[in-house]
Amino acid sequence: MEQNTNRRGRLFLIPTTLGDNEPLEVLPISIKRTIEEVDHYIVENEKTARHFIKKISPKKSQPSLQLNLLNKFTPPEILPTFLDPCIDGLDVGILSEAGCPGIADPGADIVAIAHQKGIQVVPLVGPSSILLALMASGLNGQSFAFNGYLPIESGERKKSIKKYEKTSRDFNQSQIFIETPYRNNKLFEELLKTLSENTQICIGTDITLPTEYIKTKTVREWGKAKLELHKRPTIFIIHA
Repeated sequence: MEQNTNRRGRLFLIPTTLGDNEPLEVLPISIKRTIEEVDHYIVENEKTARHFIKKISPKKSQPSLQLNLLNKFTPPEILPTFLDPCIDGLDVGILSEAGCPGIADPGADIVAIAHQKGIQVVPLVGPSSILLALMASGLNGQSFAFNGYLPIESGERKKSIKKYEKTSRDFNQSQIFIETPYRNNKLFEELLKTLSENTQICIGTDITLPTEYIKTKTVREWGKAKLELHKRPTIFIIHA
C-alpha cells in the first residue's frame, strides 16, 4: 500500500477462519480486499499467518509482507513500535490465530496502544466462536459473561464452577468459558460432577467446520450422552 503522508494509517482487526476451511465460506469479501492492500501485520504465528494470507490472496507478494510477532513471549516495551507504520501513514493489520482479534487473544494490547496514539481502529466482520455458540445455545443472549479459562488445579476449578453457576442463577446470566483442547474431556466430566442436575450446559465444538456440533442439555441429560471433545476447539456455556 502506498504511503499517505496526509494521515495516519489505520489499524485493521482482521478475523480469520476457526479451522482449516475455505476462507471465503465464512469470511466476507472485505477481508480479502483488506489483505490485498495491507503489507504490515501483527500476528501470533508467522507460519500460519503467511499460510492464511496466501490462501485468501494467492497472488499477494509474500516477500513484501512485514510481520511482527505478538504472543506471550513478546516484550511489552516493544509493542508501540509495531504501530510505527501507522504513524508513517501506512495501514497495519492484526491477524488472530483463529476468529476475531482482541477477543480471547493478545491483540487487545495493541488496540489499546492504538487508541492512545490516536490511530483509527477498524474492526472487520468475521466469525467469533464465542458469539456463534451463544447464538445457537438457546441460553440468555441478553446477559452473559465470557470468563476465559478456568483454574487448572482441581479444587480451585471446582470452586470456580460453583461460583459461575451461582452467578448465573442469581443474575439469570449465561456463563461462557473455554479450555485448552486436550483438556476438554476432563473439563466436561468436572462440569457434570460439580453442577446441579438441572443446570443447562451448551457444548459448541468445531464451530463453522463440517464436524460442527452445538447442543444444549441439562446436566442430567448430558449424563446419558457419549461425547468426544479431545483436541476439538470447544466453547462451554452454562446457565442455572
